[in-house]
Amino acid sequence: MKNPMKTMDRRDFARLSALALAATRLPAFAQGPSTSPTGAATLAKPLGFAAVGLGIISDIFTQACALTPNARVTGLVTGHAAEKAPRYQQQFHIPSSSVYTYETFDHIRDNPTIEAVYIGLPNSMHCEYTVRAAEAGKHVLCEKPMAISSAECRKMIDACKRANVKLMIAYRVHYDPTWQKIREIARSGAIGEIQGFQGGFYGPSMKGWRLDRKLSGGGSLLDLGIYPMNAIRWVLGEEPSAYRAFVSTMEHSPRFQGPGAVEETVEFMMKFPSGILATAGSSYGMEGPCTLTIDGSHGHIRVEPAFFYTGLKYTGVTKNGPIEGVSPGKGNPYQFVFEADHFAACVRNNTQPATAGEEGLADMLAMEAIYKAAGAPIA
Repeated sequence: MKNPMKTMDRRDFARLSALALAATRLPAFAQGPSTSPTGAATLAKPLGFAAVGLGIISDIFTQACALTPNARVTGLVTGHAAEKAPRYQQQFHIPSSSVYTYETFDHIRDNPTIEAVYIGLPNSMHCEYTVRAAEAGKHVLCEKPMAISSAECRKMIDACKRANVKLMIAYRVHYDPTWQKIREIARSGAIGEIQGFQGGFYGPSMKGWRLDRKLSGGGSLLDLGIYPMNAIRWVLGEEPSAYRAFVSTMEHSPRFQGPGAVEETVEFMMKFPSGILATAGSSYGMEGPCTLTIDGSHGHIRVEPAFFYTGLKYTGVTKNGPIEGVSPGKGNPYQFVFEADHFAACVRNNTQPATAGEEGLADMLAMEAIYKAAGAPIA
């Protein structure tokens, strides 16, 4: 199956967005259905989002907002308003007064229709725009990785706490019902005691800002390896206590040369307080699987593909026999609708998001430890 993550290049927004929109354009009226496909309760008032950065990931999120009554796109923030804003304005009925540039971003504080922001920018910009959004009194749903250092993560958490706004990191796996079922099976004892994990996410065609350390903060681990790493932590419910890791760059091309270049491949092992060992990897040069295997004393679960936007499948063996399942969700926005519904409910009901800023911080601490163990510290 083609990996949809391979086409994501926010530095080439215009070209990629044009390709995606040809297949995914929604009619102008397609905002605010009466019920959500997730089955979430319909809130008394939808949460108004401004999409910050109009690349592929933000486009998918805006599609998700159009599929639920609980979220609406009420503002846009882009560095190319003349090129990108008009079609969103038409689809979501957004006035020109609710279209902002990065320079005028802070003026969102004066727009009551914008209650929250969705940050789909390169990693190095997450901290700045989270802090600025919080200071403008807006709730924040930020893409992962949360930032490019644990210090930035803490700054984001503190800013949102001071402003009394919600901060959620967009770990879509946590909100997918099929992934929740996989986690439940693994933790129920159906495969016996969990003994170990093996995972990986590999995308050899990555390019653009992801290969620029100033924008990405690091290489494939922050972009792809974070998926199996986070899933392992989430399924197990423990934090790693020891790490082993290697980084390698075998491809001798301009992609990985120069002072701002990132590493190509990372392979790592984590040991948990329970004694469980987990191995995983990621690469910008390797054509490998997108998978997670959970091994137990009396069975196992293999998820493949595991971390794409669609096509989630799992198979395995439990004490009661073989198991298999396929996500019913079709189309890229599926997991994003669950995220939008959850965050909107947290804001309206004043509850803590399941993947609050502390989850992003925990991941960043783990990734810093992995790079340090590999002899390539990033912080």
